[in-house]
Amino acid sequence: MDKKTYARFADAHAPHSPILKNCILAFLIGGIICTLGEGLGTLYTELLHLEKETAGTLTSVSLILLSVVLTALGIYDRIAKHAGAGTLVPITGFANAVSSPAIDSHSEGLVLGVGAKIFTVSGPVILYGVLAGAVYGTVLWFLGLFGI
Repeated sequence: MDKKTYARFADAHAPHSPILKNCILAFLIGGIICTLGEGLGTLYTELLHLEKETAGTLTSVSLILLSVVLTALGIYDRIAKHAGAGTLVPITGFANAVSSPAIDSHSEGLVLGVGAKIFTVSGPVILYGVLAGAVYGTVLWFLGLFGI
């Protein structure tokens, strides 16, 4: 079987993804996560009378904690199965990406399990984020030298 024939065969037998449904679910679940964050922020500022910056920090910490707890209970993965990219809202998705490998590898010990594997998913994101920031900062610095 040549490559073209195999590609047609594979396409014919591969399950088709319901793109519109997936987009709507991602939008809704991502919106729910963001609404939860806004609700927590409002709760912290209005009911607890915290300053906006403090409430924002507490909101972030709350979302991270909730994400890690849901990951540990296996609930986050079930939500992500239906919501797809909607669960990648930056802070909750990143918390899941860090905690999931740590939880999965805890039986291997703290050093060779958790310590070695905690950043397997999020490590490249951190690496290239820092690298992009350094390149961007260097470019801005050079532009500043020339008064641009």
